Amino acid sequence: MPTTPESDLYELIQAAVDPAALVRHVRAGQDGAIVTFDGFVRNESHGRATKYLEYEAYEPMALAKMREIGAQIHERYAIHRVAMVHRLGRMDIGETSVFIAVSAPHRAAAFDACRFAIDTLKRTVPIWKKEYFQDGAIWAEGKIPPTAPKTKPAS
Repeated sequence: MPTTPESDLYELIQAAVDPAALVRHVRAGQDGAIVTFDGFVRNESHGRATKYLEYEAYEPMALAKMREIGAQIHERYAIHRVAMVHRLGRMDIGETSVFIAVSAPHRAAAFDACRFAIDTLKRTVPIWKKEYFQDGAIWAEGKIPPTAPKTKPAS
């Protein structure tokens, strides 16, 4: 299995993600493009208002899978550097949960590699999302909790 360059960055963190620092990390003189993906907490899911999210991971395997994705994109695309960071723990609406930055000499490779990275991360990396609503919580891809029962007025 190919390895990723030492200049790549793969992290699971508990603190807020700093997108500007990650973009600076991948930027180099030989690059002409940086493409980023900023996945953040939205205020609704399944048509219901979301209060907040929590992420958990099997950390050793998650980091290994993230590095594997990096190696795959270095093999497939003419890119330079990758930064891939996923936050764990509680996140409020608007906070970044996953950020990916890919630098390359040309934009097409950076776009393709960044899309491959997020799509593959979502499918293969053991990170789980729990969504909290006013009336309960679910693990993403799980069963949606029922809405509160409507009561009939007494006759």
